[in-house]
Amino acid sequence: MGRFLLACCAVALLAGCSSSRPNTPTIAPARTYALAEFSPLQVARPGPVRLAFTIRQPSGAALTRYRTGAGPHTRVHVIVVRRDLSVIVHRHPKIGPGGRIAETIVLPEPGPYRVLVDAYPLGAQNFQLHRDIRVAGRYRPRALPAFDPVVTTGGYRVSLAGPRKLHAIEPATLVATVRDPQGRPAPFTPWFGALAHAIFFRAGTLDYFHTHVCGPSTPGCTSFLGGARVVGRATSPGKARVGVLLPIGGTWRLFLQFKTRGRIVTAPFTLRVQ
Repeated sequence: MGRFLLACCAVALLAGCSSSRPNTPTIAPARTYALAEFSPLQVARPGPVRLAFTIRQPSGAALTRYRTGAGPHTRVHVIVVRRDLSVIVHRHPKIGPGGRIAETIVLPEPGPYRVLVDAYPLGAQNFQLHRDIRVAGRYRPRALPAFDPVVTTGGYRVSLAGPRKLHAIEPATLVATVRDPQGRPAPFTPWFGALAHAIFFRAGTLDYFHTHVCGPSTPGCTSFLGGARVVGRATSPGKARVGVLLPIGGTWRLFLQFKTRGRIVTAPFTLRVQ
């Protein structure tokens, strides 16, 4: 599930005027998956936005067949982040007729956003595509805070413990402990095929990685990067082992998301990766 970089390059070779020079053929662009009929690219104001797109296969046909079943590695994940990593939206939209995908989300503030599409086609490796959009208005980027092992959001207290240092390409485990507003361990409810989602974006470049926390009723939470892998597990109510496996060093923002007692909670943490 590591980031999947798609490159599309065209090399134009110009033939000379002299007949003594041989004609050199033009190399066509590489054929890859792509986002087609994407809208909108510009948003007039903060608030509800209807995202819509189709994924085109290398053949040019719309992608219509996706993995299904238990676990989080199915269909399409749509994750939208503001460029300063202060806002995140996470959805698993349905696939419409002809492979068309549409989802209404709320972008609460002006500024640039990245729409990250993580697709799981049937019988093939997953891949990521992205498109940048902008919400009109003055963009006031927020600086990322330093790492704090305890985050309180919506009355829920989430604490994170793990290795003192994280290294790129090296699997690691962080232990998250979640208490509800009354101080009780918060039970995790399956949401989008997992008990918790760990979504990572790198500051500046917006490199992406995504791991999951699973239980007996939510299988398939192993994430891979090269020859390494991590598995996330919920060991008891309010406690989860979160796998970390990041492709490059730098400053990363971890958005730990879970559903508890009917509420979606997002706890953000800043991580330094060597």
